[in-house]
Amino acid sequence: MDFQRHTFHHDGLTLSYLDTGSTSSSGMRPPLLALHAHLMQGATFTALAASLAPDYRVIALDQRGHGESSHAATYTREDYLGDIEALLTLLDLPQAVLLGNSLGGVNAYQFAARHPDRVRALIIEDIGAVVTDDISFILSWKGVFSTHEELELKIGARFVPYLSDSFRHSDAGWHLAFNPQDMIRSQQNLVGDHWADWLASTCPALVVRGRESRVTSKEHAEQMVERRPNSNLLVLDGGHALHADNPGAFNAVVRSFLNSL
Repeated sequence: MDFQRHTFHHDGLTLSYLDTGSTSSSGMRPPLLALHAHLMQGATFTALAASLAPDYRVIALDQRGHGESSHAATYTREDYLGDIEALLTLLDLPQAVLLGNSLGGVNAYQFAARHPDRVRALIIEDIGAVVTDDISFILSWKGVFSTHEELELKIGARFVPYLSDSFRHSDAGWHLAFNPQDMIRSQQNLVGDHWADWLASTCPALVVRGRESRVTSKEHAEQMVERRPNSNLLVLDGGHALHADNPGAFNAVVRSFLNSL
């Protein structure tokens, strides 16, 4: 599996994405567009892409302000959805399966609400139809640190395993690929009641919740699939980033869902 990096220009930004490319095996199957959480980047789905190769094409976008993509002036809901539309149009993909973790999950179901014809199915990884989380604690991560270890210490053991892909080194020292202030503004735009968007589409949807998640509740996830037709819930051992906490089980349920389409 060769996850190749590409860039494109949209909304005054240079946006980066990883793509396994189409193969003879994946040509008749819908491609999978994977959308990461705040603070992460497309490379977090490398193991998933490898597990689905060569049967499925996987595209993982570094969403605005993350990874190798440009930092932006604004991080509105419509900004993120416009970036997704631009990428699908660039790749000449009339339809795709959208998989999203956290920020990416809301982006996925909101895109489906606005462009139902472009979304074959949804895989929503540990995020709800109502978002209330405050991530202002990450403001202390801002700046440049003299060593890799100093940056790790600042971030803390809980988050380091998920953010290692976002570490960057320059002549000045170590820093994060994202600007914490940007991420706080983006999260503030994400907070809200999005039930109308979740219920607006009717394509097949799989909601995957982490049993140890601090972000979602079992009751809310159950309500999501009860209220939306054509939706199912799976609960796996792990936390908010299941694809990283429990990749074997997560990759298996994604493949099974894709095979069922």
